[in-house]
Amino acid sequence: MKIFKKIAVVALSLSMITMMFSGCGKEDLLKEKADQTVAPMNFTAPEIGEKIAVIKVKDFGEIKIKFFPEYASKGVENFIGLAEMDYYDELIYHRVVQDFVIQGGDPRGDGAGGNSVWGQDFAVDAAPNLYHFSGAVAYAHAKGGGNGSQFYIVCTKEGETYANEGIPLTKEIIDQYKYTNEVKALYMEKGGLPFLDGGYTVFGQVFEGMDVVYAISEVKVDPQTSMPAKQVVIESVEIVEYQG
Repeated sequence: MKIFKKIAVVALSLSMITMMFSGCGKEDLLKEKADQTVAPMNFTAPEIGEKIAVIKVKDFGEIKIKFFPEYASKGVENFIGLAEMDYYDELIYHRVVQDFVIQGGDPRGDGAGGNSVWGQDFAVDAAPNLYHFSGAVAYAHAKGGGNGSQFYIVCTKEGETYANEGIPLTKEIIDQYKYTNEVKALYMEKGGLPFLDGGYTVFGQVFEGMDVVYAISEVKVDPQTSMPAKQVVIESVEIVEYQG
């Protein structure tokens, strides 16, 4: 269950990107972004007492995630439910692509498995308030096109924004997106993957532990599968109340 097929080119014009999306059954890129004009909520700080996730990764450290139940209620419910069942404990990050994403949550460990807390996929719900800035947490598509248990964390560096995997997004191109100036500025400052907006359920944001995410993103991987040469193990995912 890859997020999308890697495109082996080093540059794309805006017209070529548009063709790519049309080939995937999506509308013109600029039309696809037309509803992505609301205020971004990714960097809202967690409040005392609200539920957060603490992902403990063996030999790397902790990643702390803020949830957005008001914008992605089923996505948050699913992740919390699975975590409280210890579903993610001892699973691996099976797909790691530097400056793109780290992906895990598959009990098979090969990117082909995983179920939601309800035992079946649930619908993709892309909230317009949540964007694929660096540190965003979202679900990878299951075989049927919905969401299951697999999730990814965007791991682009600050200031690095991409028009596709490995293809830098220039200011000239992002200026043509129908985003607010605030969103454009945040993408250019924080980094991210705006071409994924609208197609995947973002339900959380890393607010502490991006150094851990970056460290994972830099491990040696199999160039064909993007699977780490040495397993990167999720020791546990704990749901706790934020204490500040």
